[in-house]
Amino acid sequence: MSPYTRRRRTATTKRVPVRRGTRGRGRRRSAGDRLIGLLVTVALAVVLVVAAVEWLLAHWWVLVVVGMLALLAGGGRLYQKRQSARWEAVRAQGLRYGLSELDGLHHSRFEDAVRELMNRDGCRNAVRVGGGGDLGADVKATDPYGRRWVIQCKHRRDGLAGAAVGTPDLQVLNGTARQVHGADIAVIVTNARVTAPAVAFAEQQRLHVVDRHILGVWASGSRPLWELLRAVPPPRRPTGPS
Repeated sequence: MSPYTRRRRTATTKRVPVRRGTRGRGRRRSAGDRLIGLLVTVALAVVLVVAAVEWLLAHWWVLVVVGMLALLAGGGRLYQKRQSARWEAVRAQGLRYGLSELDGLHHSRFEDAVRELMNRDGCRNAVRVGGGGDLGADVKATDPYGRRWVIQCKHRRDGLAGAAVGTPDLQVLNGTARQVHGADIAVIVTNARVTAPAVAFAEQQRLHVVDRHILGVWASGSRPLWELLRAVPPPRRPTGPS
């Protein structure tokens, strides 16, 4: 091999020197960038807090409004707790309602009260089904004698002074209670008046009406509803209430 060829191979195989220290400088630079970003973020947060405090000091009435709203919300929660405690006390006394208490209920809560009274009388499966699409049934229950009850509730905020329950209300119950819900006993319960034509229609169609007077006796006493109504169907089974 000639000296020229050896020099050429040596020149082509010479390695390029590696620069050292580049990675270390990159890591230090990345850590510095993160520190700078953190400091900028903290500075911005401090500026925003200071600006918010200055704005609130300049608009102090906002704090007053917020405080009043908080007091109102707290008062509402306290009222709800007191109402719940009052109803728990009613239940503890044997679940007895006064007519004035029933008048003050929301219509959905009135349906709950009717369900609870049926449950008190021994209907362990009493349920409230009132709402949109209930097809005339607000409460369903099976009494201890095996009879199926379907109840439609008509609550009037003004009680006896409210609108009377009329024949159209009874017609809705009559059209669905037995055919749709399989009722043995179909009842309409109201804390108001019931018109004379509606009472006559109910007698013709074997429907039962619980007007304000009967409701008051049922809600404030210990007698079950079937003992207050006339001409209820006989028991499906001979067992008495447990």
